[in-house]
Amino acid sequence: MKVFESSAAKMRLIGGQLCLDFVNTVGGRGVYSPRANSPSANNVLGDKLGNYFDLVEWSQHAGIITVRESRRLTEEGRRKANQAAKVFERAIALREALYRIFKAILTNRQPLSVDLDTLNDELQGARRNEKLTRAGDGFTWEWTGDATALDRMLWSIAHSGAEYLTAGDLSRLRECGGEECGWLFEDTSKNRSRQWCHMQDCGNLEKVRRFRARQHRGSKIKRSALR
Repeated sequence: MKVFESSAAKMRLIGGQLCLDFVNTVGGRGVYSPRANSPSANNVLGDKLGNYFDLVEWSQHAGIITVRESRRLTEEGRRKANQAAKVFERAIALREALYRIFKAILTNRQPLSVDLDTLNDELQGARRNEKLTRAGDGFTWEWTGDATALDRMLWSIAHSGAEYLTAGDLSRLRECGGEECGWLFEDTSKNRSRQWCHMQDCGNLEKVRRFRARQHRGSKIKRSALR
């Protein structure tokens, strides 16, 4: 019986792409400087993924593993704690590499080769565990690896990242304009005008900030008129 549910299992999935939702498994991000564009740079604020089991719960929440697979991986992770910890380290390394790659795209810079290497390493592992199969009138990729492979969620994430980078419309990639948010999303609005991860979160906060700023300016004008 599950006693505690990770916050990663309840967070919003607003990215529009699996890889972007994975990058968003943070409470927010601090100021990012291109000079800190290195694998050691970390501007994460409030990480939603604290351990391997958070990663499993998020993966079920995101729909890349089933409830049954989640239970199996949780049990396997408890039995093989050291291996699970190593998979978790790989997951965080992949997440941050994807973030830096997408951030480079947003700021018109070249991604670091070491970050592309991280993605390619995980992608190679994924490709060893997939095959092309018939699906109705067409074809689809199917995962064939061990159902208890501790890193099976990384296969889908790496595949999503590669697909988005090679076939996605990167001109629609956006970063939330909220202060210390940093969440990424695909802007699918017709006029490409989406600014926020979610209107009920950063959108409303910005409205409050603007309202208070207007009030503050108004009070300053009134005080000036009385002098």
